[in-house]
Amino acid sequence: MRLEGVLFFPVTPFRADGTLDEDALRVHVERGVSAGAGGVFAACGTGEFNALGLDEYERVVRISVEATAGRVPVFSGAGGALPFARACAETAERAGADGLLLLPPYLVTAPPTGLVRYFTEVAGATGLSSIVYQRGNARFTPEAAAALAALPNVMGFKDGLGDLDLLQRIILAVRESTDREFTFFNGLPTAEMTVQAYRGIGVQLYSSAVFCFVPEVALAFHKAVTAGDDDLARRLLAGFYRPLVELRDLVPGYAVALIKAGVTLRGLDAGVVRPPLLDAAPEHVERLRQIMDRGLEIVGC
Repeated sequence: MRLEGVLFFPVTPFRADGTLDEDALRVHVERGVSAGAGGVFAACGTGEFNALGLDEYERVVRISVEATAGRVPVFSGAGGALPFARACAETAERAGADGLLLLPPYLVTAPPTGLVRYFTEVAGATGLSSIVYQRGNARFTPEAAAALAALPNVMGFKDGLGDLDLLQRIILAVRESTDREFTFFNGLPTAEMTVQAYRGIGVQLYSSAVFCFVPEVALAFHKAVTAGDDDLARRLLAGFYRPLVELRDLVPGYAVALIKAGVTLRGLDAGVVRPPLLDAAPEHVERLRQIMDRGLEIVGC
């Protein structure tokens, strides 16, 4: 299964009373795929995996699969406490997902060999392909990453640390340990800010939360960096992405709340975020509107 292009991490819309808005989710995923997403990652970080019950998780995955209709692969998150992570993996397979994004275990800091055991058990719960997510309390040595890459259904590694020295050593260790196809991608928040640095060590793929609400900007940036249009890439970084990151960093959790606000500003009510996150303040939503307008202006929309 090959992933390419801009990877779409949809939000999970909730109504004002906090319940799952299935209709809005269906429209959101369908629009994203129609706009040109290269893959759908449902119920992951942007989709508030941390706030979903198992029944809601199954509905999110199933609706995403139905809305995608086989046009691109659908991956879903699985992580947290080991029994819950295994249950998510089994549920995702039942709901028709093509693969899993394996998220870190709950809270505890563990040695690399313990992380390998954890991810081996979750990946082994199904026959689905899996991508391991390095971030937070899941930090790997090159040797541990190579051990995971040896598992037959682990197909990729997503980096959310931003330690390029470590990632380069992980890539070298994995490439030396196996000759099968194995995918690396950039999973930092607002990954476009670091895309060019990651491309410098051979990591082409990245996740784009921006694609959720201004796919025109996300696709234009992707085209610019892949075609070598450094001027357009620079103008988007300076005029859109940098102010977006500065706004995002004002409040913890805005990496999700602002994305939901952006989806709503574009005409689809994505609703509220669940605790412990907070919805974006009105003055910050207005700043987001201005940033969005500037990004669309730069790309001629």
